Amino acid sequence: MIVKVCGMRDPDNIRQTEAAGADWIGFICYHKSPRYVSHTPAYLPQKAKRVGVFVNAPFDEIIRRAKELQLDYVQLHGNESPALCKLLHNEGLGVIKVFAVHSLSDFKQTEAYESCCDYYLFDTPCPQYGGSGKQFDWSLLSHYQGSIPFLLSGGLRPDSLAALSHFRHSQWAGIDLNSGFEIQPAMKDTTLLQNFISQFKQNIP
Repeated sequence: MIVKVCGMRDPDNIRQTEAAGADWIGFICYHKSPRYVSHTPAYLPQKAKRVGVFVNAPFDEIIRRAKELQLDYVQLHGNESPALCKLLHNEGLGVIKVFAVHSLSDFKQTEAYESCCDYYLFDTPCPQYGGSGKQFDWSLLSHYQGSIPFLLSGGLRPDSLAALSHFRHSQWAGIDLNSGFEIQPAMKDTTLLQNFISQFKQNIP
């Protein structure tokens, strides 16, 4: 199971989060976010994969930030088209497309992205782009029958382990952690993270 920790910016906090067991670390490249990364942090992950988070950014901007941050994946939160995903894939980037889930019909839109994404990320709907800090109805995911593996996001926090231990899906590939583990925006409580990640990896098959 992949554990992605998103919304990182502080060099020491990035280093400690990587040491806490994060497999992927996310950098938000959306200027309206309080976790926006305006310049390259003094420390970038050496073992964890690097994920850049974008919202309706043009191709050239995504490529520029991908080179600057030496990204492994781009995570797309807006209305990005399958064509853009394919272009990014052709540049050698892994592509994660985000879908907000509030009804069964939301899974229909994933079909157009099957040939150009490596992962989907299913999140809680909210008016603004980015996370809501709330959990959506995971039972809806039983209706997802696509071939693309997904990360589970939305309101995950230290007390989510019990619910995660009961969740099952053949395409479930990991989790995305952010605000539920923050001291303040872009600053994670790495002790909480380490304890959670350790228990998650021990208890989730």
